[in-house]
Amino acid sequence: MAREHVVAGIDVGTSKIVTIIGSPSQDGDINVIGVATVPSRGLRKSQVVDIEEAISAISESLEGAERMAGYAVSSAYVSVGGGHIASQNSHGVVAVAEPEKEISENDVKRVVEAAKAISLSSSREILHVLPRGFIVDAQEGIKDPVGMTGVRLEVDTHLVTGGATALRNLSKCVSEVGVDVDGLVFGGLAASEAVLSETEKELGVILVDIGGGTTDICIFVEGALSYSSVLPIGAKNITNDLAIGLRASLESAEKIKLALSKKTLVPTMPEEEGESIKVKEDEVDLTSLGLSEDVRKVSKKTLSEGIIKPRLNEIFAMVSLEVKKSGFGGMTPSGLVLTGGGAETVAIVEVAKRNMAMPVRVGIPTHISGLIDEIISPSFAASVGLLVYGTRVGEKSLGGFSFPSFFRLAGKIPIKGAAGKLIDLVKSFMP
Repeated sequence: MAREHVVAGIDVGTSKIVTIIGSPSQDGDINVIGVATVPSRGLRKSQVVDIEEAISAISESLEGAERMAGYAVSSAYVSVGGGHIASQNSHGVVAVAEPEKEISENDVKRVVEAAKAISLSSSREILHVLPRGFIVDAQEGIKDPVGMTGVRLEVDTHLVTGGATALRNLSKCVSEVGVDVDGLVFGGLAASEAVLSETEKELGVILVDIGGGTTDICIFVEGALSYSSVLPIGAKNITNDLAIGLRASLESAEKIKLALSKKTLVPTMPEEEGESIKVKEDEVDLTSLGLSEDVRKVSKKTLSEGIIKPRLNEIFAMVSLEVKKSGFGGMTPSGLVLTGGGAETVAIVEVAKRNMAMPVRVGIPTHISGLIDEIISPSFAASVGLLVYGTRVGEKSLGGFSFPSFFRLAGKIPIKGAAGKLIDLVKSFMP
């Protein structure tokens, strides 16, 4: 297998770290050749809080995927999440270099660079610069101006920014396991690559990626990402509520939550064994889960109506506020697409429809083949999305020069004196 055709992604989340390796196939799908999942360590709400623990978990996940694929990963796309992620829309204008001729790739690069020239705190870095639409001599709604004739080129862009410290810590963790960072990708953007159709993006759609500790929101209008944000709440909050309500351990509460979700998504036959549960009217029998506590039978109505739904209502109330804040509320006729591990929670579609008053569906990764049995699930949307993003972007990074990789390189070289001061000076001018 040719080395350049292999793409790797490392999805670093609050509850799990997934390394996935794949290659584009002839029919446009991505052929997954290796995948490994390990529980997260050293992370809280998608941010690194213990470097050594995080490196150890990433290394374990990477080795598992490499063994399955029979391929050594040298570089990978890495997902980024956490409350430090923010976004804003920006406008750039340039004069076309040669007005008598056509608009070139170079003109497009210059206008995107102009849109990046925003006032940004030194503690923040630009993750993505995503063009929403171009304007050529007052003609709006142009997707690709290359080859058109005009004298004035404008662009509306969506900028996704992140906290410099959080980005550098994550880059360092991945570098320490011997893997170069091809690019840091916002988790919500990665998930959207895997679960949204072009038609949905064009009509207008809201993606809500509910992870363990955070919830990513991406709003697409007219085919382009127009608003993104991260809420510091996730599916682990539901587990915590169950643990308190049932006076059980977090491990037991997680088992009960997953078993309830499985029962709703995939009806199990009475003779099936394993982590299936039997429901008699309102009573749920938990004996097959092998819980350490003496919790045998509970009321399904109590769990669902009394514990899970109030927390889901809170999450969607926060999502609704973000949609209102974005100003794109009435421009998303495709509705809401739920993904991430939290999208498998019992009764979530019903709660989302009631709170958001729009169509709701659960997004599952598409256009993948190969070793996909365990990853055809909403919880792997961001992981698969990293491969789709990596395949699409290839060598051309939408954000231009990779600042995190530059800082990582500069940090590794022991430069002192005048040269060190020069490096610091260059860093201070970077967005």
